[in-house]
Amino acid sequence: MLFDPGERWHYGTSTDVVGKLVEKVSGQKLEDYFRQHIFTPLQMPDTSYNVPQEKASRLVAGQQRAGERMDGAVVLQTPQPGLTIPEPIGGGGLASTANDYGRFMRMLLNGGELDGARVLKAETVALMGQNNIGAVSVPALKTALPRSADFTFIADGRDKWGLGFLITTDQAPGKRSPGSLSWGGINNTYFWIDPSRGIAGVILMQYLPFADAKALAVYDAFERGAYQLASAER
Repeated sequence: MLFDPGERWHYGTSTDVVGKLVEKVSGQKLEDYFRQHIFTPLQMPDTSYNVPQEKASRLVAGQQRAGERMDGAVVLQTPQPGLTIPEPIGGGGLASTANDYGRFMRMLLNGGELDGARVLKAETVALMGQNNIGAVSVPALKTALPRSADFTFIADGRDKWGLGFLITTDQAPGKRSPGSLSWGGINNTYFWIDPSRGIAGVILMQYLPFADAKALAVYDAFERGAYQLASAER
């Protein structure tokens, strides 16, 4: 242990543990549980841990920056990610599309329901978006792996954490509102959910290292563009 529970926030494998708990309590494999309770009700046909062979050609190739410090040009990754994950974990590994994940975010914006399918209680969604770490805050962190840059996209010492989401506390001009929920995946896949504005966004890049400066710049421009478009339409 790095510290006693409740003293600090640190990135870890807690969501993987939650996945094991879901399997234990439900008696189902994680992918089967997700398919029955999330993917099928929300009409997310292209989301899975194990990608069917007939969809293999639609997988985006993995890429990464060259060099030991991963600071060179972006090149194809070798070997390429496989189509199967024998033991899925709760903390990552799903293949999906922007359309599928957009439906998932719309469900959360709508209090746990989408197109007549309810997968979460409204009270559960509200609880997920509340500060669950008290006076503790989420710090910027130095990376422990070469495939990830430092966690510089966090408002150091001000952001909070809910049940599965980073909670934004600052209002940056032209961007998401305080109370917005967000996180990202290792290959520079990012999302945010802004309940107060009714806006959510997902951007799926596919290269390492995580939190690459140019990837974060694209993410920033994408988010600002989304709010500019929303403001213009109103």
